[in-house]
Amino acid sequence: MRTLSIDIETFSSVDIGKAGLFKYVQSDDFEILLFAYSFDDEPVKVIDLAQGEQLPQELITALSNKDIIKTAYNASFEWYCLNKFWKSPIEQWRCTMVRGLYAGYPAGLKAIGEALGLAEDKKKLMTGKALIRYFCVPCKPTKSNVGRTRNYPKHDLEKWRLFKEYNRQDVVTEIEIKRRLEKIVFPKFEQEAWIIDVLMNSCGVKVDKQLVEGALKISNIRTEQLLVEAQKISGLNNPNSIAQLKEWLESETGNEVASLNKKDVPELIKNTDSEKVKRMLEIRQELSKTSTKKYDAMEIAMGKDDRVRGLLQFYGANRTGRWAGRLVQIQNLPQNHLEMLGFARELVKKGDLEGLSIIYGNTPSTLSQLIRTAFISEEGYTFVVADFSAIEARVISWLAGEQWRLNVFKTHGRIYEASASQMFGVPIEKIKKGDPEYSLRQKGKVAELALGYQGGSGALIQMGALENGLTEEELPDIVNRWRQSNKRIVDLWHTIQNCAINCIKTGQTQVMQKNIYFSIENGNLAITLPSKRQLFYIQPKLEINNFGSEALNYMGQNQTTKKWERIPTYGGKLTENLVQAIARDCLAEAIKNLVKNNYKVLFHIHDEIIAEVPKNDNRFSLENAIKIMCTVPEWAEGLPLNADGFTNDYYKKE
Repeated sequence: MRTLSIDIETFSSVDIGKAGLFKYVQSDDFEILLFAYSFDDEPVKVIDLAQGEQLPQELITALSNKDIIKTAYNASFEWYCLNKFWKSPIEQWRCTMVRGLYAGYPAGLKAIGEALGLAEDKKKLMTGKALIRYFCVPCKPTKSNVGRTRNYPKHDLEKWRLFKEYNRQDVVTEIEIKRRLEKIVFPKFEQEAWIIDVLMNSCGVKVDKQLVEGALKISNIRTEQLLVEAQKISGLNNPNSIAQLKEWLESETGNEVASLNKKDVPELIKNTDSEKVKRMLEIRQELSKTSTKKYDAMEIAMGKDDRVRGLLQFYGANRTGRWAGRLVQIQNLPQNHLEMLGFARELVKKGDLEGLSIIYGNTPSTLSQLIRTAFISEEGYTFVVADFSAIEARVISWLAGEQWRLNVFKTHGRIYEASASQMFGVPIEKIKKGDPEYSLRQKGKVAELALGYQGGSGALIQMGALENGLTEEELPDIVNRWRQSNKRIVDLWHTIQNCAINCIKTGQTQVMQKNIYFSIENGNLAITLPSKRQLFYIQPKLEINNFGSEALNYMGQNQTTKKWERIPTYGGKLTENLVQAIARDCLAEAIKNLVKNNYKVLFHIHDEIIAEVPKNDNRFSLENAIKIMCTVPEWAEGLPLNADGFTNDYYKKE
């Protein structure tokens, strides 16, 4: 089959970084400036659309020809841009960036180029960025540019010549990346999942514009009120300045203030006798709330039809293949615990700050809890929201064959109580509200959340053990009890680590339970999942760690520095990768099955799927959606899946 490699350069007055691809393309002034392409890796040609050249008919025909595969780096960009002018079905496209992510490499032409060892011309890269700024985004009117707001080719023909070369070279680079990755088989089901994702992102979800506008109005008024009050109390020019506030607090209390972060302020409030200091700290708490940032993001990304598109990044986590949030960052939405959620929404939509303050108290907290509810269904439709229950705990129990846990998930599902029962030898019937033993549930809960991936006391602390009333002294005992109760999971950590180490040492395939196997492919460690998807660890090496044991490390992107470097790992971390990857595959399978059954999936968050369905249509009931979600994939026989959910006209956390 023939291939057509494509890279385009575009202009729009919309900021793509803040508003996203879809609003960027929907702008009235959006245009394609340059179109670089290559048929079957032949020499690259560049069509200068900005200077009046036209696409040849051969190219226009190829865009819709099902016998010609279109490829691009971050293909969803090229696909959506081109479809504004020419028809090109997404089924005919392949994304080289997604293939790179699948293979364990980072996103971005520069990043993957470095990781693959492609020759990098830093001058070209810097020049390219400057040229994009010059031609692809509006410019500031100045005296020297005679007040214009946009640069055209005629304004600097030499820069334009360089820009065309930059465009051509991107196709050359994409073709080389594609060639380097061709030995890695990208599964058909992953291609299908990517297509579903692109179509889902391009559909988007409706946003309650009135609620967003009301929230921003209320927030602005409340912020101004708080700043005026803080200025009266302190006399500070800018009471929102941490440096100024620290200095004022130290002069008022005579004590050094090390930090004013979210965790420290409540402690400072508790320890002061001064009403002035207390009120200033309370104002600080309220002002530091970030509740409006997501409303701002919604307003910026909202299209003319009040829909926000492009909320998710396919294969955003390239080790496990999970999705990542974009624009509004839906993966970390605040929870809602308000009574009368609907009434609070109506007050915000009216911009009624006074009513909101009287009834609900803390305004930023209330606005924060309403963020989810800004996502609404269309008229005549409702949301079906279904969430896998304790999916990671179920997957790790299934992988390890920890039978008592599997029995829990096949029956009542109360894993926190069951875990506490196993750990402390107390009948589960006694671990209920009102009984003295109920306090054990908290220990079971924090242990379940923290210890499944070889964590110790530090993991318990990170998961909030101390804030939940546990003492540091009792944490080692909780770790030991949990491990004693979950011996098969402990064995699983060691089995996975040993398989990885033996595979690297011997070069021979290592097989473990549930059709998981470890192999060396093109010099990389590949772990094949039950679904047949693979996880790749680039250029693996064995070295002696700080504990004197052999340990695995591999080349990957440091999530803090974003540098391509050696990353150490161990059995528990590899277990986490496998469990989260299998849970992700369950989610992908559920989304695919719902779409096949004509559910319109709009977005998903972690293990929760949000679909929009016609009201009062029994074919799309919540019960049916849950039944479809919980259909166990063929490759996961015996995995006890379960889900729960609700229907509503706006999104919320049940």
